[in-house]
Amino acid sequence: MRSIYSISSRLAILLLMILAAGTFALAKDRDSVIIIPGIMGSELVNREKADEVVWFSVARSKTDDIRLPITSDPLASRDDLSAGDILRSVKIGPIPRVDIYKGLIDSLISKGYHEETWNAPSNDGANAGIYVFAYDWRLDNVHNAKLLVERIEAVKKQLNAPELKFDIIAHSMGGLIARYAAMYGTADLPAGNQRPVPNWVGDRHFRKIVLLGTPNEGSPLTLEGFIKGESFGPVAVNMPFVRNISRFDVFTMPAAYELLPAPGTFTLMGEDLQPIKVDLYDPKVWAVYGWDPVSDPKFAKTFSAAERKAAPLFFAKMLRRAKLFHEALNAASSVKPKVEFALVGAECKETIAGAALSRSGKSGDWVTRFSVPNEKKKDGATPESAALRAAIYAPGDGVVSSYSLRGNGRLSSMLVSTKFFCEAHNRLAANHEIQEYIEQFLTGAEAATPAAEEMPRN
Repeated sequence: MRSIYSISSRLAILLLMILAAGTFALAKDRDSVIIIPGIMGSELVNREKADEVVWFSVARSKTDDIRLPITSDPLASRDDLSAGDILRSVKIGPIPRVDIYKGLIDSLISKGYHEETWNAPSNDGANAGIYVFAYDWRLDNVHNAKLLVERIEAVKKQLNAPELKFDIIAHSMGGLIARYAAMYGTADLPAGNQRPVPNWVGDRHFRKIVLLGTPNEGSPLTLEGFIKGESFGPVAVNMPFVRNISRFDVFTMPAAYELLPAPGTFTLMGEDLQPIKVDLYDPKVWAVYGWDPVSDPKFAKTFSAAERKAAPLFFAKMLRRAKLFHEALNAASSVKPKVEFALVGAECKETIAGAALSRSGKSGDWVTRFSVPNEKKKDGATPESAALRAAIYAPGDGVVSSYSLRGNGRLSSMLVSTKFFCEAHNRLAANHEIQEYIEQFLTGAEAATPAAEEMPRN
């Protein structure tokens, strides 16, 4: 009996070793993966101060802030901060540690991938490597798309692999960076009155791109951030947000403008519940409805005299560039891309897709509402509340609506898959079923989990 048991045990161990070896052998034939986090998904550190982590940090630094300087040339505005590592997890006081991107990385490693570095890739860096693209998420998305392509080209040169292709898993705003990189490579937005035309020059670097909860049409939550200063990053949804992000912080960040709802997609309701047509990219509209942070009395106390003088031009330039950025992502092209795109998100949660205006009873000023009282509350059970709820809410992941993720059909020529799970925006990367589906998509295996079945479209 002992000999039979011993033989059986050895066979079992041998079988496990063969299976494990098979998994890693298959991994050798896989593309390396680049993980691009969303806004606020990378550390910001001060290299001159012993790599002090300014973001994510519960308390504001005594000497550094995440605001960028306001200058007449917004794209040249810089401070002492630079990107550190990707945010893997965060810990605040007694609250349990929250997974941001660590679980996604660990899941890939469990499937035979291994983590690499941009500056010193290993000899095996071309096969099943994981490259995390931490970046300064305050800066212009076109700048970061160019940085991404430059890093890819540098790695390919170090590996002596000019034909190497990567897969990308891009969460939230990271998907906009990935799309632009594939469509335009390192090119800037066109100058003057020229219209952007994708040449898909960056297509040669990529095989598959997963857009995970990407706001392809932007998000009204960004406008709320400009008005109220509420955070719309990866930490805010899952815990009480203890670090204040002011509207003035948001005002200085070029990337925030590029997350505003794309032209023609924003729903604004008047007091009579009739839609109001507005151009979010016209500074005059912001002044009319009290959205412009420059008009805030506290603005003068927050910025220097030079910054206050440059602010109106800075604001107008950033709105104009953000509008052109959306146009570039949605521009048609006669070039047919080879890269395969997959949309992964959710449409099971009420998500802000618009806003409503009302007059303040005291001042008479416009008040912009991004929420409606719950149906269970007395003021939320009225026909007016129901109509308003239907107008400004849409299915989504709580941050990005499914309509924004789909891009209103303008992404259909690039897509090979659209899958929906029931998960919150900031938990998408940490969801085990989503991690499993992404790995299956990247390796060409068919999805086998019921949760990955596409939900009915509205």
